[in-house]
Amino acid sequence: MNMKRVQQGFTLIELMIVVAIIGILAAVAIPQYKDYTSKTKAGSAVSSMDGVKKAVALCVQETGTKTGCSSGANGIPAWTATNILATVVATDGVIVATFTPAANVGADLGGKTITFTPVITDARLSWTVATNVTAAAVKDSIEKNSTAS
Repeated sequence: MNMKRVQQGFTLIELMIVVAIIGILAAVAIPQYKDYTSKTKAGSAVSSMDGVKKAVALCVQETGTKTGCSSGANGIPAWTATNILATVVATDGVIVATFTPAANVGADLGGKTITFTPVITDARLSWTVATNVTAAAVKDSIEKNSTAS
């Protein structure tokens, strides 16, 4: 009587192939996740500054000039630090936001700044955006989110 042997488990090569596939997926996923979280934090920072931007715009509309539109004056509120933005300071209409240290927001954003400069043409106020964030995906996200608000 000759019985067939039933396979008891996976062979070593099969296990090595599975580990290799998981390693390749992790190598692709981790950098994408890092970019995603940095872009999300940058977008949150830009939207949290909307109150200051609107206050500066209102100040410019009421006074007719950017001069004097600074934090703590002309109805522009002082900034309360968040876990993403350490400071947001308006000086003569120019708003500079500084991210918290890298331990809180990651190396792409830690200590970096976003600067909003008001541009007044006729009766319209628009913003130019500058940042010292170097990660391309995050920088593009900041610029995209800034034009939307």
